[in-house]
Amino acid sequence: MFPSTQRTVDVFDVEIHLRDEPGRLALLGESLGRAGISVEGGGMWVHDGVGVAHFLVADGQSARAVLEHAGLVVAGCREVLVQRLRQDVPGQLGALCRAMADAGVNIEVLYSDHDHQLILAVDDHDAGRAVSEAWTAAG
Repeated sequence: MFPSTQRTVDVFDVEIHLRDEPGRLALLGESLGRAGISVEGGGMWVHDGVGVAHFLVADGQSARAVLEHAGLVVAGCREVLVQRLRQDVPGQLGALCRAMADAGVNIEVLYSDHDHQLILAVDDHDAGRAVSEAWTAAG
């Protein structure tokens, strides 16, 4: 039931708040691209008139600096957990989320990367890492 792989390299979720207007997301992508920073996953949506973007990068501090230099608002940058779910087994998302909840870990951001892995930003990274490692070990 459990997956057998998990990324071991630290990666970071960068949260950016954008004005809800054409070109802001383009500025974000162009700025990272010019700096040679690759986006490995993420997404963007508008909530209450503010664009909220979460993107996965290898070097969070460099991404933050580049985006702030471009005049964008970086609301946060934090290490994330990366977990692979078995797509052939229904219920994986619920089971992993239940394991986190049972450990008292709140999932604040969740999305997939370009390698079909689940990205989780949680309120207690150490406790979340323990759950993620146990999930992987049970695989």
